[in-house]
Amino acid sequence: MTDTPEHPNKESLAALSLAALGVVFGDIGTSPIYAIRESLHTSHGVDVSVSSTLGVLSLIFWSLILVITIKYLGLVLRADNNGEGGIIALTALVMPRGEARGRRRLLVLLGLFGAALLYGDSMITPAISVLSAIEGLEVVTPVFTPYVIPITLGILVALFWFQRRGTAGVGAVFGPVTLVWFLTLAVLGIAQIIRNPQVMAALSPVYAVRFFAEHGMSGILVLGSVFLVVTGGEALYADIGHFGKKPIRLTWTFVVLPALVLNYFGQGALILRQPAAVEAPFYLMAPRWALVPLVGIATAATVIASQAVISGAFSLTRQAVQMGYLPRLRIEHTSPSQIGQVYLPAVNWGLMVACLLLVLGFGSSSRLASAYGVAVTTDMVFTTILFAVVAYMRLGWKLWSVLVVAGGFLLVDLSFWTANLHKIPSGGWFPLLVAATVFTVMTTWKTGTALVRARMDHRPMPFDAFIAAIEPNPPARVPGTAVFMTTSPEGVPRTLLHNLKHNKVLHERVILLTIDMQEIPRVRAAERAEVSDLGHGFLRVVARFGFMEDIAIRALLARLEHPGYRYDEMSTSFFFGEVIVVPEGSSTMPRWRAALYARLQRNAERASTYFGIPANRYVGLGAQVEI
Repeated sequence: MTDTPEHPNKESLAALSLAALGVVFGDIGTSPIYAIRESLHTSHGVDVSVSSTLGVLSLIFWSLILVITIKYLGLVLRADNNGEGGIIALTALVMPRGEARGRRRLLVLLGLFGAALLYGDSMITPAISVLSAIEGLEVVTPVFTPYVIPITLGILVALFWFQRRGTAGVGAVFGPVTLVWFLTLAVLGIAQIIRNPQVMAALSPVYAVRFFAEHGMSGILVLGSVFLVVTGGEALYADIGHFGKKPIRLTWTFVVLPALVLNYFGQGALILRQPAAVEAPFYLMAPRWALVPLVGIATAATVIASQAVISGAFSLTRQAVQMGYLPRLRIEHTSPSQIGQVYLPAVNWGLMVACLLLVLGFGSSSRLASAYGVAVTTDMVFTTILFAVVAYMRLGWKLWSVLVVAGGFLLVDLSFWTANLHKIPSGGWFPLLVAATVFTVMTTWKTGTALVRARMDHRPMPFDAFIAAIEPNPPARVPGTAVFMTTSPEGVPRTLLHNLKHNKVLHERVILLTIDMQEIPRVRAAERAEVSDLGHGFLRVVARFGFMEDIAIRALLARLEHPGYRYDEMSTSFFFGEVIVVPEGSSTMPRWRAALYARLQRNAERASTYFGIPANRYVGLGAQVEI
């Protein structure tokens, strides 16, 4: 773990901070559009009074301080995986090793389910964000009411349609536009606070405590809506690899937090003067002449926030594929200079369909808020648990300090989680269903792949035995290089034996290549490849890659340095095993999961495409495996 990740281009702190505004804080920055409205919604059974308004504002302020400022920015950001963050990177830090395998497997499963929960969030966030912004047109005039849903659907379709173009071209405007958004939030809030400064009394936690004392169970229900102000907290952690910790912390402290607090308190000040404004406090803060421009900037901000969430889903999926938890998927790079910018068509269109159905099914941002929170609170609970383990095992914290700190934050997380449980029947089931589906796919693929490899690599023929077997009647050696992919760094792969059996020849140079995925984001160039000369024209290469890297086989072979070796693509053939899975079912994997694995395996991206092997240099050798 490192304190500051390396950046390939030496950008200034100011530039990184500005860029972080558009990517890191988009989700949490659009919450003011609907969070106060939902927290004081009449369905909670809480009257819009002075005490309840100040109580909600106090809860919002201290949620931002405890969850975002102290927990994520102060503590969780320390648990980086070689400069990278996010639930997958955190899970990799507790991956089972040796004797600890049994004890830590549960933690890995928690991390995987946490990652699966983010897919539900990636579907709901664009839907609720864009819809809540467009609903501002209803405040301008009721004439727009019939057009809110169609306009929202149109914007979402356009948003997903342009994903394949990448954000390299428009990413430069994300930061400035989001900065204008946060300045707008601050100005709107200040204008209202000046007219009713008593609202600032809510900075005291006394009002939060008093709120629960006065409202009991209704106060717990309100807490489920107050949680909306901290959704997006995971993004602060997930994006440290792109921007570094310092820009994220500075931007939050001096721009985002002040703007959010001013706007929330400004909405509270308006509600104290005009209780009826609780129906749309964000838009009613603005003068009528500014409503249309405000809807415009709000829409731009929500589109940027959605873009960041969608890109996060692409990155999450790519990491899961690299770590062997999802089948190979088509991955397109949308920027020649920024390797992290990727586009996954299958994920993109799946998210788009889900977003459109959510908008049509729920019909309003208020109803969508019922589906929002369950997944995120569960994910935050898992993050706290995993952080506690990492703090103890990797950061060197004393056990008592881990129990005190993590226990305190776990109490906060569980309070939010409990407050959101009532949302499950009215929509909270959706992200849980998505997470359960993705989790099942992940665990099925991981288990099935392990079973297939066990069948394929069972007792591989030792290299010495192979040489001894062919020496009495050596096969013909043909010009060129043959690269045989193998999951085991020992013995001779089946693909080589099958090729020799059917074609009766060996290339004059043979490379046995094993890809070793590491539990770190990136592997240093000096540790990339380990080359062993086996003699008889054979080389064994073990190539190491991190879960944030592309597995660039051709580039790897081109950079290999070994006496007498020179990479010539036109005289190199790549041999891969094409496995046909027959689902029989067993005690290890029930038949339904075996059938699911077989279907996933059939629909996975071809190895030649995934690894970037030219079709005319690729040779697939089939094998049938029962699991």
